[in-house]
Amino acid sequence: MQRPPTITALVCAAAFVLTACAGEDKDTQAPNTPKGVTAQAGSATSVHVMWEKAPDGEDVTSYEVFQKGTKVKTLPAAKYMVDINQLTPKTAYSFTVRARDAAGNLSKPSPAIAVTTPEPTPEDKQPPTRPTQLKGELDGKAAVRLAWQPATDNTKVTSYDVYQEDSRIHSVSGTETKALVTGLRPGTVYSFTVRARDAGENSSPDSNAVDLTTPGASGKGPSTAPTDLTATVRKGQVVLTWTPPQGNGPIESHELHLNGELATTIVWGAMPEGKTATYTMDVTDPPGTRYSLKLRAKLPDGKWGDFSAQRTVVVR
Repeated sequence: MQRPPTITALVCAAAFVLTACAGEDKDTQAPNTPKGVTAQAGSATSVHVMWEKAPDGEDVTSYEVFQKGTKVKTLPAAKYMVDINQLTPKTAYSFTVRARDAAGNLSKPSPAIAVTTPEPTPEDKQPPTRPTQLKGELDGKAAVRLAWQPATDNTKVTSYDVYQEDSRIHSVSGTETKALVTGLRPGTVYSFTVRARDAGENSSPDSNAVDLTTPGASGKGPSTAPTDLTATVRKGQVVLTWTPPQGNGPIESHELHLNGELATTIVWGAMPEGKTATYTMDVTDPPGTRYSLKLRAKLPDGKWGDFSAQRTVVVR
């Protein structure tokens, strides 16, 4: 008569099955290698490194930047650029980028990109002039192409920085006057400006702003953002004008956000459709103070609509 298996044997068998299953489920597939890596010297002591999202990178949790095999930065998966600071002037560097997934697998390094920091100009306190005639156009559903007229500087423009609202999102060489910005969200209003920068880390004033709205996602209606927002600085005041969004009923109020926070709610009687709205904001901050302003309307159904493009002004 055959004996039944002992408890010990059953436990061992179960452990073996669990171990085998765990081994079969373990992720050992490395992410794809990031592409489009660029490195641009932003000053005598900094380099701006950028790359594109790793192909099929939904499982990527972070990106790691290496300088000649030594890791110098780790970025979350949503970031595709970083400034490497505290470098040595007039020195050659080489950078690569690798993607890491949730299981800890690292992609192969991207091709090495060489860059040399320029000579220092510590005595340079003069910023470049403002880039002018910024223009933009959509490139597909999630990218825009920007172009501008070059700035001038008493030494040399080393880079142009592209800002979306108050965040720098892209940089190109000081010899370039075009940029492709990717990774944008559908149905979103974007406001771009460009600043020139020299080797002394002096930045120019903002260029003119360009507003672009990406196509909406499938099933989403038209944008509910106010349009044509302008901000004019006067002594002790900022005057705002804009066109309220179209809705199935009157637009009676807007929220004004200042530097990312709610400043006030503008309420009036129903605005006729297609008419321009105006609001004057009194300011008491000292000259040179920067204000970033944007609006959103309360729609006829009681919900708040999309934000307008942002405008940045400097108090006189």
